[in-house]
Amino acid sequence: MTYQTTSKAAATVLSVFTLSATSTGAWAQDADKVFAGANRRAGMALHQEKNCAACHAQRLGGDGSSIYTRVDRKVTTPTQLLAQVVLCNTKLSRAMFPEDERDVAAFLNHDYYHFK
Repeated sequence: MTYQTTSKAAATVLSVFTLSATSTGAWAQDADKVFAGANRRAGMALHQEKNCAACHAQRLGGDGSSIYTRVDRKVTTPTQLLAQVVLCNTKLSRAMFPEDERDVAAFLNHDYYHFK
């Protein structure tokens, strides 16, 4: 993947994240729509395989899960959750496909965020 491709992907993710953060509902879809067709078990396996918790633990300490449960969460909608997973995948070159990103986001929603 070239720098230009990576930068374009990151810019797209940031645009989606910004729009969902400032939206009054148009981008903040319900979890059933955002995670439609997702496989939570596959998402859990990918979360472990791609060392997501280890990266978060390096940043926050503990087992890394506190990034999902902290009071001052940056992610407040299902759309933002998916956008954050896409951003991490892009920035850290985890080589996940879009369906993998959706699976990881669905796993995180089920186990930590509980968006409806």
